Amino acid sequence: MSRSILAGAVGLAALIASVPVHGHHAFAAEYDRDKPITLTGPMTKLEWTNPHARIYIDVKDDKGEVVNWDFELGPPNGLMRRGWNRNSLKTGQVVTIEGFLSKTNPRGANARSVKLPDGRQVFAGSSFDTGAGAAQEDNSSAK
Repeated sequence: MSRSILAGAVGLAALIASVPVHGHHAFAAEYDRDKPITLTGPMTKLEWTNPHARIYIDVKDDKGEVVNWDFELGPPNGLMRRGWNRNSLKTGQVVTIEGFLSKTNPRGANARSVKLPDGRQVFAGSSFDTGAGAAQEDNSSAK
């Protein structure tokens, strides 16, 4: 291999290695484990998308105004293994969600569990439960 080809290959490898990678952030980078939250309200939307499903609920704030909260759930495949599907909840159903506040979004959180209208509590696939220091496993199911 000629020196110019080798130099070009090394330069290209260095250029590729310097491109920022948009990887998945750890729980601690986005959410505060020391700020648990529990909110109840009607579901306005369920997004069944990768890398994380999302659930939105309307909640009254301290002033009585309705604000829409955004909760990150686990990935759809993980939720399906726990008995969830894109039709597990219907718009308007009242749910109670336990999770952890976002560090950057004042109306956002990572959901740990969702209490369904029929009283069952289902695991939301929180990334909190997969990291070091995770709380004990929740064995509930949405079946």
